[in-house]
Order: sequence, then C-alpha cells, then structure tokens
Amino acid sequence: MQRVAEAAVTVGGREVGRIGPGLAVLLAVTDQDGDAEADYVARKVAGLRVFQDEEGRMNRSAVECGGEALLISQFTLYGDCRKGRRPSFTRAAGPEHAEQLYELVAQKLREHGLRVATGSFGARMQVSLVNDGPVTLLLDSERAF
Repeated sequence: MQRVAEAAVTVGGREVGRIGPGLAVLLAVTDQDGDAEADYVARKVAGLRVFQDEEGRMNRSAVECGGEALLISQFTLYGDCRKGRRPSFTRAAGPEHAEQLYELVAQKLREHGLRVATGSFGARMQVSLVNDGPVTLLLDSERAF
C-alpha cells in the first residue's frame, strides 16, 4: 500500500482507473485466504492513519480525509525468489479464488466509505503513481494475505 498524490492504471492503452490523493493498494491472495483476510485488509486500508493532520503528523485515515483507493491485483507479490533465477508462484491463489477475494476487498473498501477505482483482474496493466512522502507499507495478516 502506498500513499499517493495520484495514481492511474491503463490496460491496452486505455485508462481503466484513476484516483487523486489516496492509497494505491497492490493486492496478492493465497489459497489459504478467505473472507476474514479480505475484511482485515479493507479495515486496515480504510482506517490506517497515514495522512497528515493540521500539525503535520500522520494522524488521519483515508476515510477521514476523503481519500480514494486504487486497487490492483498483483499475484507476483507472492513470487518466491529464494531458489534459482525464476520466481515460484506456488503460494499465490489460483485466478478464480483470487478474483473473488479481490472483488470482495473492493466491495468492503467501498462499504468503509472509500471511492475505489480498480484495474482489470488478470490483465497486463501499466500502473502509474506519484508516491506521497514516500509512504509505503506492507499489510499482512497472520495467514499471509
């Protein structure tokens, strides 16, 4: 997750999602993940206090400051590069399971009050963003969502 001044995603030369100030979320899913992990991620993304208050402290959430979220599926986050020269993606969920949880996270983010833009699940995407800070955080539940 990165705090951004703006972010956009393009598929096949066509922009499919864009946000202003908010959070760019790169989401990876394992076969072990379920509704509880989707709920955890959505609550954290919506509620983490990573935006500045009037005193310049990171003390406000995306929801509190009217931020947006750009949600991008990215199974390559589970690439295991410890052996050889080619990453192994055995920990990444299959497309059907991953897409279901990706859509669930998007829905839950909206329920928390965020405007959510998305990429195209499974597509080759070009993501552009302006990292604000820079602020980049790794969210990981106990079960490695």
